[in-house]
Amino acid sequence: MSDRASAAVDLEALLAEARSARGRAYAPYSRFSVGAAAASDAGVFSGANVENASYGLSVCAERVATASAIAAGARRIEAIAITSSAAGATPPCGACRQVLYEFNPEMTVVSEGMNGERREWRLSELLVDGFGPSDIASGPSAPPALP
Repeated sequence: MSDRASAAVDLEALLAEARSARGRAYAPYSRFSVGAAAASDAGVFSGANVENASYGLSVCAERVATASAIAAGARRIEAIAITSSAAGATPPCGACRQVLYEFNPEMTVVSEGMNGERREWRLSELLVDGFGPSDIASGPSAPPALP
């Protein structure tokens, strides 16, 4: 395990989960399959990219994994592993970086390519001066109560 990763996160197991998720990707247009696995305070959640004929409605694997974690009650992500059908390691896109930032700017991000190349970053290295909850005057708040 990397010295950058939290001692509680097994990056090898997280990458294995991301590889498995990549096999479930729906990428008929780009043929660029991506799998992700997020280690959170509620467990590990995986996701695969889901493309759509209306390209703008496609969803990245990192956001699918994050949404699954949050829907299950997670509020903090310690690490995310990403694998894709690219030869080399690829970082998350800008939209995914912004979504991930909400749940821990210091999370570990590890990516692995088909050729075995592996890269690792802190999210804050990939999204310098990101916009987060502290940038909103009121900060995170509870949703209003239903009548």
